[in-house]
Amino acid sequence: KLDPVRVVVAAPRAFLVNGKLPTGRRLRIATEYTVLARRWIEEQNLDAEVIHTFGSTEVFPPDDADIIIDNTATGSTLRANQLDIIDVVCQSSTHLCVNRSVLENPAKKDALDNFVLLLTSALNARARVLIEFNIASKAGLDECVLHLPALRRPTVSPLYGDSGYAVRSAVPRDSLQRLIPMIRANGGGDVIVTELKGLIL
Repeated sequence: KLDPVRVVVAAPRAFLVNGKLPTGRRLRIATEYTVLARRWIEEQNLDAEVIHTFGSTEVFPPDDADIIIDNTATGSTLRANQLDIIDVVCQSSTHLCVNRSVLENPAKKDALDNFVLLLTSALNARARVLIEFNIASKAGLDECVLHLPALRRPTVSPLYGDSGYAVRSAVPRDSLQRLIPMIRANGGGDVIVTELKGLIL
């Protein structure tokens, strides 16, 4: 559920020759990962120098470095700086590890279970948002509820003075672009979208 992070080699597109590094020249490589960089240079049999950076490595090319070795999850920062990924040095994955003796201690196991519960709730919350809206007509309400995703069923409450209904549901984040126009088309309004901090299923 956590985004994998890759350590990649990236270069300005204009620096590449048919999508590959130019040969026959000494390369300047900017990176925070100097050990990984030197290992990669050796594996690729390159003539290169390593420039140790301390953040914002993506801004070094083209003036202060030819290429970079940096971490990325989505690649958006690299794209914003017109850098193309040409190799993946390594990829990380996230694991929760515990000493087996913890599982044999009831108090420690309870604490661990509670921690896992809270961690899982935070991860679950990343995929959803809370949407709330008001709607006046019963027909509009029925149509919205028919198309509104929910963990079980949407929560519907009458508004004061029987002037309509208040609806709330934890919906997939990627469904908002479809749901908001649907709610508006059926007479809904006062739409509020809230980030979730935790979601215990």
